[in-house]
Amino acid sequence: MKRLLIGLVVLALLAGGAGAAYYFYKQHQARDIRGSSSVEFVTTAGPEKPVKVEKGIDWPMYGYDAQRTHVAPGKVHPPFRRLWWFGARSLLEFPPAIAYGRLYFTNNTGVTFAVGAHNGGRAWHRLSGRCVASSPAVSGRLVFQAFLNKRPCNNTASGLAGQIVAYYVGSGKTRWSKTIGPSETSPLVAGGHVYVGDWNGDIFAFNGNTGKLAWKYHTGGKVKGGLAFTHGRVYAGSYDHHVYCLDALDGKLIWRASAQDRLGSQANFYSTPAVAYGRVYIGGTDGKVYSYGASSGQLRWSHDTGGYVYSSPAVWRQRVFAGSYSGTFYAFDAATGDVRWHFDAHAEISGSPTVIDGIVYFATLDKRTYALDARTGKQVWTFPDGQYSPVVTDKKRLYLVGHARLYGLVPKRRG
Repeated sequence: MKRLLIGLVVLALLAGGAGAAYYFYKQHQARDIRGSSSVEFVTTAGPEKPVKVEKGIDWPMYGYDAQRTHVAPGKVHPPFRRLWWFGARSLLEFPPAIAYGRLYFTNNTGVTFAVGAHNGGRAWHRLSGRCVASSPAVSGRLVFQAFLNKRPCNNTASGLAGQIVAYYVGSGKTRWSKTIGPSETSPLVAGGHVYVGDWNGDIFAFNGNTGKLAWKYHTGGKVKGGLAFTHGRVYAGSYDHHVYCLDALDGKLIWRASAQDRLGSQANFYSTPAVAYGRVYIGGTDGKVYSYGASSGQLRWSHDTGGYVYSSPAVWRQRVFAGSYSGTFYAFDAATGDVRWHFDAHAEISGSPTVIDGIVYFATLDKRTYALDARTGKQVWTFPDGQYSPVVTDKKRLYLVGHARLYGLVPKRRG
């Protein structure tokens, strides 16, 4: 009996040691990784040079450009004064697209609006009866919007079918619509195609003019965030813990990268990737911001933030900006992942930042928008509304997205 007890003790110690070893192994795997400025980092491939947009279109899609850098040209600078506001009837989770003197956006209950940029007057609206958690995109004379399932939004009994719809910008009449899975992907328009993902894990490429399906690729989890595009490649995050790089012409897989392994579960990716400097930047639900090589898919750096990162990164002058559910807003070195500065917002940050004229804007879930000097992190302005991704611009005005209002703002005259 004594020998049996000794044996059990030895086995317990061995098991405990193995458990401790496994724990430390997982901790090591999940550690922050510091990047290099000399490995798959191209300083000339950033958003500093303004991208060409179609004539008459000021803000084409979520994140401004196809790379989703969330950086736009313009010299509007805080402080601001209000010109007008528009009541959107329900939550505005995602910002407008701007084209032809109008702002196009859809509220959470599925009402799509076209509003005059000059005075906030409503030009047209369309009721879908579906839920929405995405921005539209504008190309040519069409505005594209992705839709979730039918209302009520949290009732899956209403069916798990979504839509991608193309409206005419002038009238709001439907050009074409396609049934897909429920989608909260802000459409990406590039090379004549519209790219969108859905809850079934599928990524689609449709002909922008006709709606004809060009290709479809299936991932192992829900595709909730937007897609990014550069140099003939499409990038997407999935709820299967992976980031994908696909050929934009045929949808074939080029590479698939994983989130870091850790105790519990790996990260899912709600964040829309941003592509710049030869890297892909994306936030994870494990609280990390990740950087992958855009060509190779190799993990180049990762950095923990202490809370979920649903925020889609903005990239500007070799800095990567993202907010965290920890209540902290970060500026990372784009090459290495080192923290350049951080700002305590005292509230959870879910939405994505935008950089305009050297100022980075973000909002918190306690309905406040902040404007910080993007170089130093110093606060320069704040506004008592805003909840997710707060601002867009047409180079003349700043349009601020409140909880259920859209504001037209102009810089205050100095002196």
